[in-house]
Amino acid sequence: MSLAEQIRITRQRSLMTQEQFAESLGVSFSTVNRWESGKMKPSISNMKSLKFLCQKNEIDYQILEEEWINENNCKEYDIR
Repeated sequence: MSLAEQIRITRQRSLMTQEQFAESLGVSFSTVNRWESGKMKPSISNMKSLKFLCQKNEIDYQILEEEWINENNCKEYDIR
C-alpha cells in the first residue's frame, strides 16, 4: 500500500475530515489533500506530528513510517 493510501487510512481511523486532520497537524487542507493524492510527501517534521496523532488516537504508526521511509529511499530514519 502506498504512503498516500496509508495517510488516508490514518485520517479515516482518526475519524477526521481532511480539514480537521490538517488542523490537528498544523498544515493546510491542501497539504493533506496533496499527501492523500500522492502529489506530495510529508516532511520529517510532519511525520513526527503524524506519529504523535497516531499515538494519541491509538493507531498503529509502523506501516505509515515504513512507507514513508521506502518512498523517500531512506535506508534508516529515526522519526522520534
